Amino acid sequence: NIRFGTADDGDNSWPARRVLVADTIRRFDPHILAVQEALRFQLDELHEAFPLFGEVGVGRDDGKEAGEYAAILFNRNRIEHRESGTFWFSEQPYQVGSIAWDTQIPRICTWIKVRERATNDEFYVFNVHWDHQSQRSRQNSAKLLLERLPRAGPVIVCGDFNAGEENNAFLALVTNDKTPLRDTFRQLHSDATEVRTYHGFRGHTEGPKVDAVLVSSHWEIERATIDRSNDQGRYPADHYPVTATVRLSGNESP
Repeated sequence: NIRFGTADDGDNSWPARRVLVADTIRRFDPHILAVQEALRFQLDELHEAFPLFGEVGVGRDDGKEAGEYAAILFNRNRIEHRESGTFWFSEQPYQVGSIAWDTQIPRICTWIKVRERATNDEFYVFNVHWDHQSQRSRQNSAKLLLERLPRAGPVIVCGDFNAGEENNAFLALVTNDKTPLRDTFRQLHSDATEVRTYHGFRGHTEGPKVDAVLVSSHWEIERATIDRSNDQGRYPADHYPVTATVRLSGNESP
């Protein structure tokens, strides 16, 4: 979650931290980058810094460019775009801007089907941003997401779930039988206690982990982190980035 760029955050406003955001992305050098709360001008600035990135996603307000995106960016040298789309977390998921389940603003999921150029493997990536207030919305969003995940083949689900690991909505994703998902961080760091990911620019570590990279059983998990890098106490966003390095079983390339 890169924090929407028009927020009145004083010393932590977007102009003061956009270089940090780019530096953080550059350091990890992702094949795929999922962002939440991105506005169009923020995405445009990321493209200036990373011209190799392709992009899928729409603004949640009008299905075009208005409002926040749950965009998926990808390195076009490594990843080929095959299909993509966006749906709204509501009772009418393909009605642009629709809201439901006690939310005040639209909530969306953007997805992409890709081919990895080095291996010819195909897989899906879903990027979500759940509601921060309505538990009813989070629970129904989990159900809707599970209904739309492919029943076969490799899947990655990234997002700001606005729900901790013990929340029933999040548990629905990692305990279901139809499309079982694993939390990459927890698979490698089962005993970690300082796992807070939303810190409000304050750098706190104790609290819930509301951001995650989840994967289907097809993936081997090599590395997963909560990146707390900062520049003398200044952070790239009000959430810590979460990262994962994964490899399809049997492949040499992550």
